[in-house]
Amino acid sequence: MKDFTICVGTVGAGVWYSPNGGDKWRRSKMNLPFHAEPGEIQIRALAVYPQDPNRILAGSEVGLYRSEDKGATWDLVESPIPDGHQIWSVAVHPTNPDIIFAGTKPPGVYRSTDGGKHWEKLAIPIVERCFAGAPKVTNIVFDPRDQRSVWVGVEIDGVYCSRDSGDNWAHLPPLGDNFLNQDVHGLTIAQGQPNRLHVTTPDGIWTSTTEGESWTLHGFPRFFERDKISYCRGMAVKPGNPDVLFVGNGDFVPGVVGAIQRSTDGGQTWEAAKLPVQPNSTIYWFGTHPANPDIVVANSLHGYVYTSTDGGASWEKVKQEFGEIRAIAWAPN
Repeated sequence: MKDFTICVGTVGAGVWYSPNGGDKWRRSKMNLPFHAEPGEIQIRALAVYPQDPNRILAGSEVGLYRSEDKGATWDLVESPIPDGHQIWSVAVHPTNPDIIFAGTKPPGVYRSTDGGKHWEKLAIPIVERCFAGAPKVTNIVFDPRDQRSVWVGVEIDGVYCSRDSGDNWAHLPPLGDNFLNQDVHGLTIAQGQPNRLHVTTPDGIWTSTTEGESWTLHGFPRFFERDKISYCRGMAVKPGNPDVLFVGNGDFVPGVVGAIQRSTDGGQTWEAAKLPVQPNSTIYWFGTHPANPDIVVANSLHGYVYTSTDGGASWEKVKQEFGEIRAIAWAPN
């Protein structure tokens, strides 16, 4: 038996969890607000507490949820996030479980310093609207080198950084000249010599060794001749090995085909993983956990789940298939 639990966040069906690494699945029990309908539950973010793998947070259309039993049951966390705001990103401080950040659409970043009892909206100057409507806060990352530093990625408004736990924010220079370059999907930090900040946008993965002051782009091969770009979504760094990177790739969004791109040399070269079943859409997200760096989970937007137990060298497809998956995570049993 695979001794880890996978959670997937879906659009319209809440959270599903598998306590045996994807062999069997159950739909989680979620306590809905009085006004909410089951079909409204759109989970777009999952975050496992670094201090306790039994505790997981989920961001939804109706607020922030917390599970104390690895995703089997969920209770709503009271917060001031307004009705109609979708939670797109959640992060728990690496050493202090009382510090929680949540990012939304319409754009906003909220912080709690007492485990979710009280919240404040932070003064991060994200634009309220862009050509595609309201931007979305897609990533919140605590800097492993300095836990007072917090990085935020916005779709579509680039990258922001706070060096004082969220009190003040700086908007980083644009990644490139095209508007797509500010459409931030994934954001990670790889420690090393030098340290690297990685960001994915629709046209590839951007890397900075200058704390975001300058960037270089790596684009992936197009899937079809008609494609203008090779679309990229989420990404992950293998825990404990910053040279191993994963990027979710596809022909477009939602796309009809996808790929898991993997690098073992810090992003200098890449290879598409050999998957047992071709993805039915863009690969969207990854889940890793330091308890076992070799276990990696990934999902296509249209419901396929893949697992690897050897650091991404080989993959299996989970038999169960879902509708639209917007978040994935795993935790040790």
